[in-house]
Amino acid sequence: MNMKALAALLALIAVVVGFSSAYTVDETEQVVITLFGKVNRVALEPGLHFKIPFVEKAITYPKNLQPWDGEPGQIPTKDKTYIWVDPFARWKIVNPVRFFETIGVDTRLATHRLNEIIDPAVRNLITSNPLIEAVRNTNREMDVFEIGMEEIQKDKPGATAITVGRNQIDNKILEQARDKLEDFGIELVDVKIKRIDYVEEVRQSVYGRMIAERKQIAEKFRSEGQGESSKIRGDKERDLKQIQSEAYRKAQEIKGKADAEATRLYAEAFGADPEFYSFIRTLEIYGESLDKESNLVLSTDSDIFKYLKAYSGSK
Repeated sequence: MNMKALAALLALIAVVVGFSSAYTVDETEQVVITLFGKVNRVALEPGLHFKIPFVEKAITYPKNLQPWDGEPGQIPTKDKTYIWVDPFARWKIVNPVRFFETIGVDTRLATHRLNEIIDPAVRNLITSNPLIEAVRNTNREMDVFEIGMEEIQKDKPGATAITVGRNQIDNKILEQARDKLEDFGIELVDVKIKRIDYVEEVRQSVYGRMIAERKQIAEKFRSEGQGESSKIRGDKERDLKQIQSEAYRKAQEIKGKADAEATRLYAEAFGADPEFYSFIRTLEIYGESLDKESNLVLSTDSDIFKYLKAYSGSK
């Protein structure tokens, strides 16, 4: 082998050795250096680092927050209401050596540990509290977006009595799971319940109760409307009778005055000539009593006949 080939080979070996001994650490990474399968040291500072080639091995772990998304599950509450609970969490590796010794090289294996620890904590806290504690935080008055719902809420004052609340449940889940995950070199930063929903059977019952409440509101409005309608009709009938009574009184008063005035005028007119008045009244009686179909039998001495007799004699 000539000198050029040997130099090229040595250069190639030097390059391979150089690449095998050098490694970089990113700002979001932390590296565990192992020697024959055991932890030798940890590189936390970002930048270029070196290791013994072919003997030491660099295992990179993330330093930033990692997501955990739990599987939604059906969990009964303390008041025996079955709900779907969907939790999520954020975690990070704070002890890469411990993580390597308990979890291993693949960070995806940490998901199984998180499932085994967080899911039971979620189930434990949900089953230990009634439903209202899992969906509300305080005893503040519930927002009422429909007219009439405030009456229903007054009928159920105990339905909003919160002693623990959603936030405290999240915090207790975090406390229970955090202590157990420290043994794996993991810090559990936060745990939240992303979504709570009723199971299908309970959902139908809730819908039925909502419909019943709306029907109760509608019935309340109907009864109030019917009462107001009856009041309006009563007021109308009362006002109508009052108007009719007042009109009849005024009509009778006017009629009475007119009759009195007519009587006075008749009295004045007929008082001037009583004989003429007697003659007029007798003629009126003739007109009312006699027609072409009437047969009248009177004595010749009758007062009513005297004008007929006087009229016939003069003719």
